[in-house]
Amino acid sequence: MKLTSSQPKMSVDNLDLFYGTHQALNKINMNIEAKTITALIGPSGCGKSTFLRTLNRMNDLIDSVSIKGKIYVDGENIYAPETDIVALRKRVGMVFQRPNPFPMSIYENVAYGPRIHGIKKKAILDEIVERSLTQAALWGEVRDRLGKSALGLSGGQQQRLCIARLLAVEPDVLLMDEPTSALDPISTLKVEELTQTLKDKYTIVVVTHNMQQAARISDTTGFFLNGILVETGQTGKIFTNPSDQRTEDYITGRFG
Repeated sequence: MKLTSSQPKMSVDNLDLFYGTHQALNKINMNIEAKTITALIGPSGCGKSTFLRTLNRMNDLIDSVSIKGKIYVDGENIYAPETDIVALRKRVGMVFQRPNPFPMSIYENVAYGPRIHGIKKKAILDEIVERSLTQAALWGEVRDRLGKSALGLSGGQQQRLCIARLLAVEPDVLLMDEPTSALDPISTLKVEELTQTLKDKYTIVVVTHNMQQAARISDTTGFFLNGILVETGQTGKIFTNPSDQRTEDYITGRFG
């Protein structure tokens, strides 16, 4: 069990989210500790992916969305008016359900973010690309074809490339929205193993429909139902001795 500092990495305070007049999230309160993996589980449409997107303000891209409440990253409210959203999304990056490599070379996919942030020297970019691909457990598979199109990689390799692309800009937090749902079992295992190595350096929040995956990889689990965070706690406790009957009903397959 990791020792955590007194201040959580992220803290969610009375978060409400509306799509127009429809309330999709209701009074969410949650702490996310640094350098841990937090899994978010619950039936389809329960709000877990919507919640994940509030953590780096991706929902701002949807016109009808309105949000009340606060989310703190390292003690700073990311919904404060002065927040630099570009800087926020560099610190709190996201990997999506389906791999979305850019239609360019493997090298250029990883170098893209650092270039955007002003790094131009090839020697530095080379170093970042190798380091990021190594961290994403992909370097050994692609080192001899960095100039080839990323679209030629397998689905699992593409997803690890997307993770490398994220790591290249040195975030603090990795958000993963069902990162293995489009992958085969072997690729899924590689991504799961990767998350275990990455949590030594990063705080990870992962949405998953796969409860076995949540039990395997996470330190903490939150259960969402109808836009409400029913309970959150240590993963072992949530899966073996949940506090709320609704959590037990979902985990044992009585609904959802």
